[in-house]
Amino acid sequence: MTCHNPPCPAFHISPLTLPGGSSPRLWLSSTSLETKLSHISSCMLEVASVRHKLRKMAEAFEKDQDPFRCSVCLDPLRDPVTIPCGHSYCMSCIRGCWDQEDQKGDYSCPQCRERFSPRPALRKSTMLAELMDKMKTTGIQAAPSAPCYAGPGDVECDLCSERKLKAVKSCLVCLISLCQTHVKPHYNIPALKNHKLVPAFTDLQQKICSQHNKLIEVFCCTDQKCICMLCTMDEHKGHDTVSAAAERKEREKQLGRTKEEFLQRIQERETELRELREAVASYKHSAQEVEEHSYRIFTELLQSIERRRSEVKEQIRAQQKAALKEAEDILEKLEQEIAELRRRNAQLEELSCEEDPVHFIQSFQALQPFVSKTSPGITLNTQLPFEDLTESLSALKNKVEELCKQDMMKISGEVTTTEIILTQEPQTREEFLKYSCQLTLDPNTAHRSLSLSEGNRKVTVGKKQPYPDHPDRFKKYHQVLCEQGFCGRFYWEVEMSLENNTAVEIAVAYKGITGENESEFGMGNDESWCLGCNTVKCAFYHNDDETFISITPMSRIGVYVDHRAGTLSFYNVSDTMTLLHKEQKTFTAPLYPGFSVDDGASVKMCSE
Repeated sequence: MTCHNPPCPAFHISPLTLPGGSSPRLWLSSTSLETKLSHISSCMLEVASVRHKLRKMAEAFEKDQDPFRCSVCLDPLRDPVTIPCGHSYCMSCIRGCWDQEDQKGDYSCPQCRERFSPRPALRKSTMLAELMDKMKTTGIQAAPSAPCYAGPGDVECDLCSERKLKAVKSCLVCLISLCQTHVKPHYNIPALKNHKLVPAFTDLQQKICSQHNKLIEVFCCTDQKCICMLCTMDEHKGHDTVSAAAERKEREKQLGRTKEEFLQRIQERETELRELREAVASYKHSAQEVEEHSYRIFTELLQSIERRRSEVKEQIRAQQKAALKEAEDILEKLEQEIAELRRRNAQLEELSCEEDPVHFIQSFQALQPFVSKTSPGITLNTQLPFEDLTESLSALKNKVEELCKQDMMKISGEVTTTEIILTQEPQTREEFLKYSCQLTLDPNTAHRSLSLSEGNRKVTVGKKQPYPDHPDRFKKYHQVLCEQGFCGRFYWEVEMSLENNTAVEIAVAYKGITGENESEFGMGNDESWCLGCNTVKCAFYHNDDETFISITPMSRIGVYVDHRAGTLSFYNVSDTMTLLHKEQKTFTAPLYPGFSVDDGASVKMCSE
C-alpha cells in the first residue's frame, strides 16, 4: 500500500510500516508550510482508513474463532485433535476426559455425546495446528467469550468474588466448582493437572465428610456407608473397607445383574401384556358370542312360552266352544220342552172345563202318555269354570319362577366369575369385605321353634312360632337358611353368643337339604358344610365326618366362598383374620348360608 501523494521535497519522515507489508513514506521539504501540512493531513487520513479496514478484518475473524477454541478448557486449541464425530479438542483435554471413562469402556464426545467403542486413537490435526500457529504469529487471538453468569439451577463458581459466574467444572481434589476463567490453572499449572475434573454439579458437598471435612473416597463394607480416610482411623477403625472405586466395580457387577433382571422382568411383563391383550380381545369376542347366544336362547324360550300360551288358549277356546254348544243344544231342547208343556198345560186347562164326561175321559186318556213322561234333570257344575286350570297355571308359573330363580342364580354366578385375570384369594379383612353380601334369613325354612328378629338377621330359640306350612321348612332340627344363594365369590360375617353347654352351627348348603329331604344328621351332611362351635370345642362337619379345630376364644366368624374355585374358608375375625378351616370341593349348585342354634344361643349377621 503506497501513499498517493508526491514526495515532499522539504524534509523526510521515518516510514510508517503498515500491516500487509506496505510502507508509505512522508517527505517534508522546504516548500511552504501550507503545502507540507496538506500532504501530512492526506497521509494521516489514509493511515486511519487502513487501520479501520484491519480492525474490521480482525472482528470478522473473531466472529468465526469458535472452531479454534477447546470446549473443555475453553482456551484456544493446543495440540488440536479431531475425533470421529468432527469436533476438535486439545490433545490433553480430550485424553483426560477419556481417561476418566476407561472403567466404562465407553467413550463419548463432550459436545454431541456421540459414543465410540473402542477408544479412538488420537492424532494431532496438522491443518488446525498450522492455523493456530498462524493466528499466534499474526497476533490475532480468539476473542474472549462474554461472561456467563450463573442463573437459576446453574452451579456457581466458588472462586468468583463478586457476581458469580457459571461453573463449568468441579474439582474432586480441591472440592470446588470453577468457571471458565478460574478453571484455567488446572490445565496450565503442572501441580493441578493431575486433579480430577468433572462436569460441574450441585451436590459437591455430598462428597465431603461432614465430620472431618475431607473427600469421601472409601466405602465401609461393614456399615455399608461411604466415608473419608480419617473415618477409617476413627469410628470405622477395624471395619472392612475398600476404595470407592473398587466398590463401584462391584456395584457395577450388581448393576449389570440388576439390569439383566429388569430386562427379564420387562420381557416377562411384555409377554404378559401381549397375552393380556390377546385375552381381552378373546374375552370381547366370547362375550359378544355369548350375548348373541343368550339372545337367541331367550328368544326361543319366549317363543316356546308363546306357543304354549297359544296352545292353552286354543284348548280353552275349543273347550269353551264345545261346552257352549252342548249347553245351547240343551237350552234349545229345554225351550222346546217348555213350549210343549205349556201347550199341553193349556189343553189340560181346556179339558178341565169339559162338561161331557165321555169326551173328558177320552181326551184325558189321549193326554195321559205325555203327562206321565218325564225328562232327565240337568246337573250343573257348581265349581268355578277353569278353576283347576287356573291353579295349574299358577303352579306352573311358580315352578317356572323358582326354576328361573335357581338357574338365573347359577347363570349370574357364572357370569360374575368369568374373568380375564384370575383374582388371588383375599388376605386381609379389607380385601375380604370387597366380596361381602347382605343376608336375610328365610322364614319359609325356619324351624317353628326359631325366632327371627332384627329384620330377619338374628335367630334365637324361643317359643313355637305360628309359621305357615311350607315345603322348605325344617322340621327336625333348629335350622334356618338364608334367602340368598350364591354361585360366585361371597363373604359374610356373623356374631355368635354362647352360654354354657350351648352350640351354634354356621354352614353353607344346597337348597335341597330342606323339607322332605332334610337329613337325619342336620347340617354337615353330604349337601352342606358346617362349622360347629361351643364353649369347649370347634369342629368342621361334612358328609357326617368330623374334623376337630383347636379352640380359641372367638365371637365373630367370617365365611369366604369361591364357588368356581371350589374353596370354602372359615375365619376367626378379630384384629386379624385367623384361618380356622379350609375345604376344597367342587360345588354343583348355588350355596345358601345356614345356621343351627341351641336354646340359649344366638347368631346375628353382621352388616360389616
